[in-house]
Amino acid sequence: NMSHGWGYGPGNGPAKWCESYPIANGPRQSPIDIVPGQATYDPSLRPLTLKYDPTTSLSILNNGHSFQVDFSDDGDKSTLTGGPISGTYRLKQFHFHWGSRDECGSEHTVSGTKYPCELHLVHWNTKYPSFGDAANQPDGLAVVGVFLKIGAANPNLQKVLDALDAIKNKGKQTTFGNFDPKVLLPASLEFWTYDGSLTTPPLLESVTWIVLRQPISVSSAQMAKFRSLLFSPEGETPCCMQDNYRPPQPLKGRKVRSSFK
Repeated sequence: NMSHGWGYGPGNGPAKWCESYPIANGPRQSPIDIVPGQATYDPSLRPLTLKYDPTTSLSILNNGHSFQVDFSDDGDKSTLTGGPISGTYRLKQFHFHWGSRDECGSEHTVSGTKYPCELHLVHWNTKYPSFGDAANQPDGLAVVGVFLKIGAANPNLQKVLDALDAIKNKGKQTTFGNFDPKVLLPASLEFWTYDGSLTTPPLLESVTWIVLRQPISVSSAQMAKFRSLLFSPEGETPCCMQDNYRPPQPLKGRKVRSSFK
């Protein structure tokens, strides 16, 4: 029953989304399983340029599906250019997807291998008047995906994790200023790219995906902090936020290109 909206439970999870969002079975759905041996090296892909300004970071929100850090739409201070896209795309928000254990949680997989967590930095094409307009266009959005892999604690994630206590429940929001998302990027910006969609309803097929090859590190204890968030609003039975990922979707003839040999 989708009357309570979509989610990740047995009754309203990814397998049921097609009931309210028929595009769920469309030709360019995300995420996918990336098979490096089947990706085509494309020497015409330009290097990625991510230019982020910490003053554009505004707030952090528990939206009941994940948590997101929102950025100001004011001017081109935080932008993505190069790679597979043409023109300038502006950073709107970033969020994460993760599992109930360290063995699962990423949306994209690489030759079937899951990572514990995946970061999505969502950008919109400034040739359109707004994020909402861009989200309905085939070249409207560009999302940079970064895998998190269990290893050393990541000090660059700590400011984000420290804010989570204030937004434990669905609907909670707090200010989150002066954060540079560039600290969440790996040293190498080599990437795979393909035409895809949002991985949450409304599943719009407007995303140029740019999935970075190199993961960043996160500790098991830091991952546990993600899972301390709740899907539920205050006053309802607490329900831990975890397994908030969509499984890989059929490729349907799409090509995956890589920026590296």
